[in-house]
Amino acid sequence: MKFGKSICILNVGGTKYAFPRDVIKDFPLRRVSRLHSCVSEKEVLEVCDDYDRERNEFFFDRHSEAFGFIMLYVKYGKLRFVPQMCELSFYNEMIYWGLESSHLEFCCQRRLDERMSDTYTYFSEEDTKTEDELRAEEELENPAATGRGSAKWLERMRRTFEEPTSSVAAQILASVSVIFVIVSMVILCASTLPDWKTAENNSVEEHSFCFRICTNENSRIIEAVCIGWFTAECIVRFIVSKDKCEFVRRPLNIIDLLAITPYYISVLMTVLTGENSQLQRAGVTLRVLRMMRIFWVIKLARHFLGLQTLGLTLKRCYREMVMLLVFICVAMAIFGALSQLLEHGLDLEMGNEDYASIPAACWWVIISMTTVGYGDMYPITMPGRVLGGVCVVSGIVLLALPITFIYHSFVQCYHELKFRSARCSRSLSAEFLN
Repeated sequence: MKFGKSICILNVGGTKYAFPRDVIKDFPLRRVSRLHSCVSEKEVLEVCDDYDRERNEFFFDRHSEAFGFIMLYVKYGKLRFVPQMCELSFYNEMIYWGLESSHLEFCCQRRLDERMSDTYTYFSEEDTKTEDELRAEEELENPAATGRGSAKWLERMRRTFEEPTSSVAAQILASVSVIFVIVSMVILCASTLPDWKTAENNSVEEHSFCFRICTNENSRIIEAVCIGWFTAECIVRFIVSKDKCEFVRRPLNIIDLLAITPYYISVLMTVLTGENSQLQRAGVTLRVLRMMRIFWVIKLARHFLGLQTLGLTLKRCYREMVMLLVFICVAMAIFGALSQLLEHGLDLEMGNEDYASIPAACWWVIISMTTVGYGDMYPITMPGRVLGGVCVVSGIVLLALPITFIYHSFVQCYHELKFRSARCSRSLSAEFLN
């Protein structure tokens, strides 16, 4: 900020807050911190509603009481809803100031999720756009006014690779990527068939057309082409990304790296060791690296709403998932110890050898609680069978307790992603018509 006094005054709904200019620079609220980078009053008015140069006062026509609670979060690190205020209205204030639902306390997050699930009200990405995103869209609409034609090209490239429904080219690129994933998975699965290995050892002329196409050198060529496509796609997406550090931290990008790296490691090991005994001794390592290509299946999450919903639900319900695991572990410890005692511990000579230890009994507990029942081990004494019935019923109850919370979160995530997908589809239709 190259204008005004050293003290900045924020006037939010009539309530004033005074801060030094250096504090504004690193302020936890994104909208307030953007004031420090403004170099003209025009840019300031894009962030706030009005500005008084003489008093260096910034006016925001927002809910003053809600901002007071947000300031408590800035001071103490805890954010809760304002009493007697609609959760969605307060969430709208949070979005305006640059906060997300994850900043709320857990109890308030649950209230917000339930309210949004009941009303099916979701905030689009347009409500949470940052200043940089708004400027990028302005450059797309009027590149001559900004003089940044390269920014327009980079933004279009980024949307093409990151948003499969943003344009026709993005849809074509996504379809090609899905085809490569499917082909690579088919090759990986087929390579474990006994006939495949026989075809590699014997003459391929003795086998069907599919094996002549897919075995030996042809399969390696197909694998190399798929890896080349995935590598090129990952490199281009990294180049056109806005924030390189954020790009590296994204889970899907980490999965892409885990899926691509084993191929180059195996090729490097082959080049260094050659086709000799040393490579044979490293065969286990190569097979492990080869099987890591199964991570390519997760790449489909970029193009399918169902997988995205599953991932977002697991991310938002990690507390419930941890709680579920704790329930199972506690029940395994209790029922495992009791079953080992009843089936083996009371009679060491005639006891059930399947329950010779508590870890072995825990295996029986987990398959009983989940109602799988492989039948590989089961109680033979009357007290053990009674305990088994209690274990099964307890498993049904314990597993059902967190399901309601996970279900509501899944519904919320599904409608949220569906809303975003529909918005992108509308943008694509408008672009096609124009």
